[in-house]
Amino acid sequence: MFGIYLKRELSRRKKAALVIAMGLALGIALVITVNSVSAGMNQAQDKVLKSLYGLGTDMTVTKAQSAPKAGSSQGPSFKFGATSSSSTSQSTDRVNTQGGQALASSLVTKVGAQKGVSAAVGALTLNVTKVDGSFTQGKAKSSTTSGSSGSSQQGGPGGGTGSGSTGQPQVQGGGANFNVNSYSVAGIDVTNQTLGPLSTSKITSGKTFTTAQTNAKVAVVSASYAKSKKYKVGSTFSISGTKFTVIGIATPNSSESTIDVYLPLKQAQTLGDSKNKVTTIYVKATDSKQISAVKTTIQKNISGTTVTTSTDLASTVSGSLSTASNLATSVGKWLSIAVLIAAFLVAALLTSSAVSRRVREFGTLKALGWPSRKVTRQVVGESMVNGLIGGGLGIALGLLAAYTVTAISPKLTAQLGSTSGGGGGMGGPGGGQGGPGQQATSNTLEIALNAPVSLTTIALAVGLAVTGGLIAGAMGGWRASRMRPADALRSVS
Repeated sequence: MFGIYLKRELSRRKKAALVIAMGLALGIALVITVNSVSAGMNQAQDKVLKSLYGLGTDMTVTKAQSAPKAGSSQGPSFKFGATSSSSTSQSTDRVNTQGGQALASSLVTKVGAQKGVSAAVGALTLNVTKVDGSFTQGKAKSSTTSGSSGSSQQGGPGGGTGSGSTGQPQVQGGGANFNVNSYSVAGIDVTNQTLGPLSTSKITSGKTFTTAQTNAKVAVVSASYAKSKKYKVGSTFSISGTKFTVIGIATPNSSESTIDVYLPLKQAQTLGDSKNKVTTIYVKATDSKQISAVKTTIQKNISGTTVTTSTDLASTVSGSLSTASNLATSVGKWLSIAVLIAAFLVAALLTSSAVSRRVREFGTLKALGWPSRKVTRQVVGESMVNGLIGGGLGIALGLLAAYTVTAISPKLTAQLGSTSGGGGGMGGPGGGQGGPGQQATSNTLEIALNAPVSLTTIALAVGLAVTGGLIAGAMGGWRASRMRPADALRSVS
């Protein structure tokens, strides 16, 4: 009886049911769209942060650079041996650590032993500035000038005089022509490459390091650096007199890498004169939900270090990605909540208004013996059906909007700010600020926005549809339950 009556009443009031369902559908569709876009923002931000941390890395441990001592020079210097040759080729590499003060390698084991830490590996970041070219010596020439006829000049012994004079020797010609090449080097733990700088890239040519190559003179280079230097697998290059063989070309997974050359950690420590030192410790937590607790534990037990999580770095991301994320988080969510509340209220008011126009119907049903709870159940049932129809329409509209965003894939930019290598600054060769030895990188990444719709979002939409139907049905049912059989008689004209 309930189902038959419900179907008949909904068929009689198709327009009213459709209006209520469409109101709920618009609110639900907006909620789905905002949630899917926000999820896309989070995915894009994760891609940006993974370009810094690497896949599986939850936090890094570093130590801030200590202030330079008074009177010490922080500028780069290049020393070339003087020779008597008129044209001499010179080449030298200046290698210094960057990314903070060096940490003892033993801290890697200590960090890995902390509660909540699944794995920890150390890495050493270097900046290499190669200067090569040639000096050309100038030649000293003396110039002779003639004196006036009446002038005299004291001569040498004997008091002789002369009509001319010889000026001071002047150097003519000569100069220097040098090329400067600055690039970044990362020494990685080859026994665990799932954490650290190399984990952000995949090997597209050649192979990566083996666990046996802990101190081998081999290298993996980034695709962009290999292209600029025309390196291929098997090519060789030298750093401070040590020759390395390229065994692999690495291409970043999601963004532009800031590392040009990857070496085994021991080789990098030797080049940087940093035996048993690292600049960064990459940490993976056993539980991603306990990252804050792990950070607190490391800071408490290992003093003097700085622990940075992906959440900390997220606040430093700027550009259109950050702007769009803020809009989706603040304006978008609040707007969707406001529209949803308005849709619920409209549905409730329309249902209550429809009940008011059915006075004769409900009054007659009560006169025939229907209790108030049965009348209320009938109204709530109709509202629930309207809510489910609205939910279905809202899910369809929300999926269409999310698919449209994904199909368009608008490009967003994310800027990670500037990082500088150590040891550079003012006073480098050529004078001025930012000379060789200081590598400033401003990482601007371009990310394509997607709008994934999860099962959780669909479940949320269904819950909202049911909630809207219950709210509308509750108001309508309450009004219907207050009607009396006498109201139906009064409505008869």
